[in-house]
This record gives sequence, C-alpha cells and structure tokens, in this order.
Amino acid sequence: MSIKNSLHSAKIKLLKLGLKASALSTAIMVNPMSVFAADSNKGSADLNKVTEPIIGLINSVLSAAIPLVAALGSLYCVLLGVKYARAEEPQDREKAKQHLKSAIIGFVLIFVLIVALRIATPILTEWMYSNVNR
Repeated sequence: MSIKNSLHSAKIKLLKLGLKASALSTAIMVNPMSVFAADSNKGSADLNKVTEPIIGLINSVLSAAIPLVAALGSLYCVLLGVKYARAEEPQDREKAKQHLKSAIIGFVLIFVLIVALRIATPILTEWMYSNVNR
C-alpha cells in the first residue's frame, strides 16, 4: 500500500505543478506584453532585454556569413571555371561562361548585402532607440 500512496502523492504533486505551469503560460498568452511591460517609474518600455540578444545574434551570423560566402563563392567559381575550360563544344562553353558570370554576380550581390546589413545594423538600432524614447 505504501508504494500506491507514494505514487498517488507523486501524481498529485505533478498535477499541481502542471496546473501552475498552465496558469502561467495562459497569463503570458493572454497578455504577452506584460512580460516586457514598462516600469511604472520610467514611463516607457525597456527594449534592451528584447533587442540585445537579437542584435547579438544578427552580428554573430553576419560575422560567420562573410567568410563562408567568400569561401563557397570562390570554390563554386573555381569549379565553374574548370567546367568552362573542359567544355569542348561552343554551346557548352557559352553555357558554362554564362553560369560563371551568373555565379560571380550572385556571390558579389550576396556579399554586398551582408556587408550593407552589417553596416546598417548599428544605424537602425540607434534609430529605433531614438524613436522609442520620444
């Protein structure tokens, strides 16, 4: 009987814990902005808690993306160059040449957009903070 009682007690404790978690998640879903609510003394919400991790993640991804895009772009262009050099038919050479041009344009565009986003992130962050604190 003691095993049944301890199992019953554990089930009741688990059920109570589940009810508390359910109540908390319901409260957050009903009013999600209450998690980031403004302090009554400040008069405006503190967005640093929300924006700092997101901006950090964006900067980390962009820092890793620049060398990754450069490496993949170089490798792909070398492979396309070899394909161009090995093409014997004029139409195959023209097709390989067009693929190589498209790949170079695509990788340059991706690289420029990554760098532009890297430059624009601090500017946009500063703009966001200046508009929130009005």
